[in-house]
Amino acid sequence: MSQKVVPYSIEAEESLLGNILLFSDSMALTMESGINRDDFYIEKHGRIFAIMVNMYENHEKIDIVSLSAKLKDYDYYDKVGGLDYLMQLTSSTVDRVNTKEYIRIIKNKSLSRQIIKAGEQIASEAYEPSDGIDEVLVRAEKKILDITRSRTDADFQAGSDVFDAAVRHIEKIQESGSTITGIRTLYSALDRMTAGFQRGDLIILAARPSMGKTALALNFALNAASVSQGAVAIFSLEMPAEQLAMRMISAKAKVEGQKLRTGKLDDQDWSKINETVQELKRQKLYIDDTPGIKISDMFAKCRKLKNDAGLAMILVDYIQLIQSNGQSESRQQEVSDISRRLKEIARELEVPLIALSQLSRSVESRTDKRPMLSDLRESGALEQDADIVLFIYRDEYYKREEERNEEREDVELIVAKHRNGPTGLVKLAFEKEINAFYSIADNEKQY
Repeated sequence: MSQKVVPYSIEAEESLLGNILLFSDSMALTMESGINRDDFYIEKHGRIFAIMVNMYENHEKIDIVSLSAKLKDYDYYDKVGGLDYLMQLTSSTVDRVNTKEYIRIIKNKSLSRQIIKAGEQIASEAYEPSDGIDEVLVRAEKKILDITRSRTDADFQAGSDVFDAAVRHIEKIQESGSTITGIRTLYSALDRMTAGFQRGDLIILAARPSMGKTALALNFALNAASVSQGAVAIFSLEMPAEQLAMRMISAKAKVEGQKLRTGKLDDQDWSKINETVQELKRQKLYIDDTPGIKISDMFAKCRKLKNDAGLAMILVDYIQLIQSNGQSESRQQEVSDISRRLKEIARELEVPLIALSQLSRSVESRTDKRPMLSDLRESGALEQDADIVLFIYRDEYYKREEERNEEREDVELIVAKHRNGPTGLVKLAFEKEINAFYSIADNEKQY
């Protein structure tokens, strides 16, 4: 069996470098193509190209004389073959028109080498996986995805195409007759403000402990599952799936959570529970309660769920319990990395992603305990990456126990950031005994 040869083209590499030396516009064309030093297989060609890039960025003329001087400065002149080799490069050039073809050949050969290298690494890890097979699959997916992105990221979209697409989107909205273009939350005031949770948006829902973050997030998930054809993925890093299910049953059936926990239920309660469970089982709700799940595992599971069942929304409870994949220098950097990756998941899978977050204790030290963006815990990146930031504020929580309304309390849902729309206040009602939030409209409750 003949040994396979690594894909590369010495002729294309020499010809491209020669074109850059002879024709002033060739370097600009090459830079626009996204080619870099690593795309050259011959090591000295990569070194020469790196020096050319440095000269181009410093607005220096690139020709044989100036390049020779630079090579001498870097003590690389003799190593590449001196003036004889630079003259050989220029003699390799046939026509400046062929610059694009040389670039295409070099890029394609480079991509082929990257695929081969990724394949070898994947095969090596698969033979003797040091981690679980799921981790091997995640890394394999990422390797191939990174290669695919490197091929397409350099391309611009023509403005004419983008504007045409925008007009078609506007026409589609008008034809639908609805002002809600995203996933409905079924909280009328919030839906009017946001036009629904939009695909690709990262939505941060934050509050101090015991304010009802999980309860409201589960209400969002239940409502999304009831109005959408796609699945709702719930990552519960703090609470087991069964506890989460009991909370959803309590909210939907309007049966007190304490009754579910103690089993003190009458026939009417059981009737509500059984009816609710049958309804919930028909909906596409998927729960993962892996503690300390890695962000890469989360991405892989959501991608698979989208392929298998379609995907409408992702819910993560909560950010500070996610593990990042790398070794971060600080917890703040780790949360920043996680925040950025969550935004990437939302954009790539084209779904709204709701991520819960803790707030810092600084809230408690103020007279007015309504949260502010600066209270987001551990990372300013959460504010930066988020498309929407929601805060829950319950005035009742800070009252003395004898002053509290035990049946129902009014809650402020503060829209503190909205990248593509207005900010403001949404009034909700909270019945904590059943973990349910309601809209307040014309003094009526609407679920």
